[in-house]
Amino acid sequence: MSLESVRAFFAEYAPDIEVLVTDASSATVTLAAEAHGVMPAQIAKTICLRVGDETMLVVTSGTARLDNRKCKDTLGGKPRMLDGEQVLAATSHPPGGVCPFGLPAPLPVYCDVSLRAFDEVVPAAGATNAAVRIAPQRMADLVGAVWVDVCQ
Repeated sequence: MSLESVRAFFAEYAPDIEVLVTDASSATVTLAAEAHGVMPAQIAKTICLRVGDETMLVVTSGTARLDNRKCKDTLGGKPRMLDGEQVLAATSHPPGGVCPFGLPAPLPVYCDVSLRAFDEVVPAAGATNAAVRIAPQRMADLVGAVWVDVCQ
């Protein structure tokens, strides 16, 4: 279902972008980079966080690490990562396939400036073997993301 919601999202908002499904798993940054022939830093990793009572998505470069102080200052409180069941409930996407596309309900989305180092990034697309190739700014525009600096 999750992959289908992502396909429906792109069919409606960006029909020129193809959802790429591979035989190989792309559930981790390393596996995704291998499956799509890019550097690990080009993988757009989506992290599902809760700050207070608000659930949100933060999309970063695959090799970037969240900085707790920057997150707290920027996002308004101490971020807490959700577990797999909570992520699935919030996004409809399984861990390893989480992305800001095709969500069942709107969530705040933040794109870290680490993504701006690339002309093209590869975020997951709702399944552990699905992804898209997209310019970081276009991704942010499609999902209404706010650019932030929350990584080390």
